[in-house]
Amino acid sequence: MQRIGAAIAALVLAGAGVGAATTAATASTTPVTACPTGWGSGDKGGAATGAVPLENVRTGRHDCFDRMVFDVPGGGSVGYSVRYVDRLYQNASGSYIPVSGGAVLEVRVGAPSYDPESGAPAYPAQVGHTLPGVDVSGYRTFRDTRFAGSFEGETQIGLGVRARLPFRVTQLADRVVVDVAHNWTGSR
Repeated sequence: MQRIGAAIAALVLAGAGVGAATTAATASTTPVTACPTGWGSGDKGGAATGAVPLENVRTGRHDCFDRMVFDVPGGGSVGYSVRYVDRLYQNASGSYIPVSGGAVLEVRVGAPSYDPESGAPAYPAQVGHTLPGVDVSGYRTFRDTRFAGSFEGETQIGLGVRARLPFRVTQLADRVVVDVAHNWTGSR
């Protein structure tokens, strides 16, 4: 009888060990990160407190969104306006600029692409062309970028995205950041 009790005890302890090993293995898996939600797709804007030339536009891929950053060193709090449009029209001339994607975000940043004092280009982009140094191939949300020009101290960009998706805009010292979510649900 004592042997049966010992055998049962050994099985119980072995089972507990397997359960602990399973729990440890489960605990070590990568946790699922929830993406931010609630950004919406309505127009967004912010006032400017200074204006110097736009120096660079860059993009990045993140788990939950694609990001576009407008660098304006020394610009203080840079003004902006970001909204979905049916078609992108150049602010100065009204000319249509085609942008690929399921939806188009028009981004206006309160910084010219040229030096206001000398007129020399600060950001060497050409109207109607993709942004220099920006390649969005392989991005989950971004599809295309188009430079629409600078007019009266404001630079206009067309950002083609996969679909009309939620976005947020963050106004920081010396830059404006536009994040476009990968989806509406907040899942990765």
